[in-house]
Amino acid sequence: MAFICRSAAQLLRPCRTAPFALTATRLCSSGGKYEYIVVEKRGQNNNVGFIQLNRPKALNALCDGLMREVGHALDGFEVDSGVGAIVITGSDRAFAAGADIKEMQNRTFQECYGGNFLAHWNRVSTVKKPVIAAVNGFALGGGCELAMMCDIIYAGEKAQFGQPEILLGTIPGAGGTQRLTRAVGKSLAMEMVLTGDRIGAQEAKQSAFELTLAEGNRLEKRLFHATFATDDRKEGMTAFVEKRKASFQDN
Repeated sequence: MAFICRSAAQLLRPCRTAPFALTATRLCSSGGKYEYIVVEKRGQNNNVGFIQLNRPKALNALCDGLMREVGHALDGFEVDSGVGAIVITGSDRAFAAGADIKEMQNRTFQECYGGNFLAHWNRVSTVKKPVIAAVNGFALGGGCELAMMCDIIYAGEKAQFGQPEILLGTIPGAGGTQRLTRAVGKSLAMEMVLTGDRIGAQEAKQSAFELTLAEGNRLEKRLFHATFATDDRKEGMTAFVEKRKASFQDN
């Protein structure tokens, strides 16, 4: 297992300065090619599962279809005895710039709470094989949460991490308040969540950025659902989609 993880890490080193240029076996979903991701096997003997988020025009915004495809690919790699480790990456500009706000904009509290919105995102953290996030560019909101769900994070010099949900009138809803606190400490996590400020790869490393699961994830998700009952959440997401400054009313 240690050898396979080192092999996966070696695959990632070139991506910090240039795109991947390695022999790979392209995989497809059971119904044909994936729409939002690229799935391959790489490394020696194709023993590293590789998932690349592929919505470049949307900076890899995490729409529902993309996250379901990621879950499907993880399912396949988990039962593949030839795969010992899995890599999730994005593009040079963005790992993932966040959840798809246009998709979330008109959701109601009843829909989110009753349907346990975002519950399937947690699939990444339940995989029984090591999952590595290769981050370059933006890892914001849901993108930062997706990276923190992985077991190991490798970041390029241009990587930026942040939880800017407060600027949309909501809170992190996929583990951000829980994992981030344990990754960078309470003080910096509070600053990032309450201001929406970002940190670069170097500051993240100095803050001992790492992954930890927490029971508080369940409470966080329900509080996130509750924000969909507020006018500020609707105004924040609408303003984002309309590319204007939000006018919040609640305190």
